[in-house]
Amino acid sequence: MPISLLSEPIRRYIRDKRWEELRPIQAAAIQKIMAADGNYILASRTASGKTEAAFLPILSRLNLKENGVQVLYISPLIALINDQFQRVEELCKYLDITITKWHGEASASAKKSLLSNPNGIMLITPESIEAMFANKPFNIKHLFSNLRYVVIDEIHSFLGTARGIHLKSLLSRIQVATGHSFNVIGLSATIGDYQEAKKFTGREDITKVLVDRTKKEIQVTFKYFEGTPVELPLALLKDLYLETKDNKVFIFPNSRGTAEEVAVKLKKISEKVGGHSNYFSHHSSVDKEVREYVEYFAKNSDRKSFCVACTSTLELGIDVGSVEEVVQIDSAHSIASLIQRVGRSGRKDGQASKLLLYATNRWSLLQAIACWELYQQEFIEPPEMPQKPYDILVHQILSILKGANGISFTQLLAQLTANFAFSNISPAEIEDIVQHLLALQFIEKIGAELIVGVEGEKLVNNKDFYSLFISEPYLKVVHGGNRIGEIPFSPQIAVDQNILLAAKIWKIKFVDINAKRIEVERAVDGKKPIFSGTHPFIHERIRMKMLEVLYSSQPISYLDMSSEEELREMRQEFSAFKILNISTDRPLIIKDREVQLFSFTGTKINHALEYIFCINNILITPDEKTSSFSIITPIEEFKTKWASLITGQEYIDEQLTSLVEEKPDLLDFSKWGRYLPVKYQVSLLKQQHYDFDNARRFVQTVKLIPGAD
Repeated sequence: MPISLLSEPIRRYIRDKRWEELRPIQAAAIQKIMAADGNYILASRTASGKTEAAFLPILSRLNLKENGVQVLYISPLIALINDQFQRVEELCKYLDITITKWHGEASASAKKSLLSNPNGIMLITPESIEAMFANKPFNIKHLFSNLRYVVIDEIHSFLGTARGIHLKSLLSRIQVATGHSFNVIGLSATIGDYQEAKKFTGREDITKVLVDRTKKEIQVTFKYFEGTPVELPLALLKDLYLETKDNKVFIFPNSRGTAEEVAVKLKKISEKVGGHSNYFSHHSSVDKEVREYVEYFAKNSDRKSFCVACTSTLELGIDVGSVEEVVQIDSAHSIASLIQRVGRSGRKDGQASKLLLYATNRWSLLQAIACWELYQQEFIEPPEMPQKPYDILVHQILSILKGANGISFTQLLAQLTANFAFSNISPAEIEDIVQHLLALQFIEKIGAELIVGVEGEKLVNNKDFYSLFISEPYLKVVHGGNRIGEIPFSPQIAVDQNILLAAKIWKIKFVDINAKRIEVERAVDGKKPIFSGTHPFIHERIRMKMLEVLYSSQPISYLDMSSEEELREMRQEFSAFKILNISTDRPLIIKDREVQLFSFTGTKINHALEYIFCINNILITPDEKTSSFSIITPIEEFKTKWASLITGQEYIDEQLTSLVEEKPDLLDFSKWGRYLPVKYQVSLLKQQHYDFDNARRFVQTVKLIPGAD
């Protein structure tokens, strides 16, 4: 039995918890981790005990009385650290070992105590590791000289992201600084590419994946209410109120503004009919203390119903108690995100998860169906990993120089070429980028050593340096001396204008732009705040599935009558196009002097197609929601141009170079990309924004199918 492999204190913990048996992922992890060193990816559905699956064998293997932090738990969220601290702390009491939170909001005295006597387990974010490297690099070796395990929670949230490449670099730098390697354990419920997860550990060859494929019952209903981009239809809100008024519910709209709209309007409906008042919003612009209160309320409301309108801040694995139902408003942007959200409900043993999805337009409905069908087929989008993350390299060069207070180029090059986050970037490219940073005065050369330069000092001494997040300029919203949250500046920010924030309505009384502060008072009606945000990238497999659903005659059991009718109408309209091969045939609507091409492919391919159209002087209006292009060209002229659309890569690079020089804000998706030489900016654009290879393949293979007259 796997339990017999564990140490006696851990077995006592299990007995006191009165566990009747181990979960599948726990039994598998205990057997493997107790047997030998190595890296593991533990993949199983939400609430399946992955945290214990990692810590039970780790704590049984180690002698945690030895000096040094031996286990480093890395989380994408401070809130998740605070949540996991309570779970792991209870376990650590059986072993009499120290567990320390280390982040910007953690106890200074606890950190000081750990520095004086490094031991036990540390819970930390990547940004706090970066701050340590940049400001007090000597603490890295002091704390981690005996590091044995790194546990990365929600590892999928790092894959394919700038933040993930940053974390890979930090893990590599810890190994270099301490002179020894450690085991990596990654935890996730939604990994789309296990091979990429293995690569993330830095040692793909010694990394194994343990997958628990046990399915959980999920009760699903899709509803359709035609809406507008401005606000949700009242009929939807009334239906949503009736569906959720007696439950514990998380509602996931796709924006912070809509989350506020949902929370405020449901509360107003509830007030009118004498219902409960427990309606909240939870997103990154709501003040931290308010968010923590919402989390506490949700976790401790055993007998009270509640609704929390939230964004990705509650998508990850924070324990918020027994959520009974999850509502998604319009299609989630990815299958991975949808499954994380669904997993927030039915976390108690024996409970089914419940998903209620509302679509407010036909294309959102179609995308939602495609996502759910693909999930049923066990497809989750693989992360798109940049092969040459030049922008993160810039950040890490500055970090290394700040921490070192002077280092030779040879030493810097040795560190960077040994860093597995940058294994595909050549020494010549590194030298090229260093020379560019010297020219920008971000770094300087004093004798044989490189140091942070005059311009670089402005960046590395800013509190935003430690993060790969792009910080937007926000104004603090304050009522009676209490901070409610923050919102971006927009034309909406003016005295006597009303806004929604933290599930309440506020009237703006005073705006101080210099102090970045807004004073408000309570109001009775208002508009949702305008938040900026990036447009989601949709995977090509989802778009292909949307086309497949359109040309299928199969009924879909989880649709309500309105959804069924909307899908039936779409299928009827698209039946005019005789699509015989879903992989290659694409609908083409022909008008007098205009055509509309439905590409049904991924966002990056659509971006590349749009660019190819433009450099071939084809006037278009792209619509990413429908994955289509309106092309202002007569059909015969378009067909002639279509046949010659394949453009050489050299010409594309030449045009992109000119475009980047004219419009540097094209690199706004990358915090550090703007500091690269132009040719590396072009490479970054091609890696993260465009997919020219598949766009060429699309043009070469696709057949344009006009509608029947």
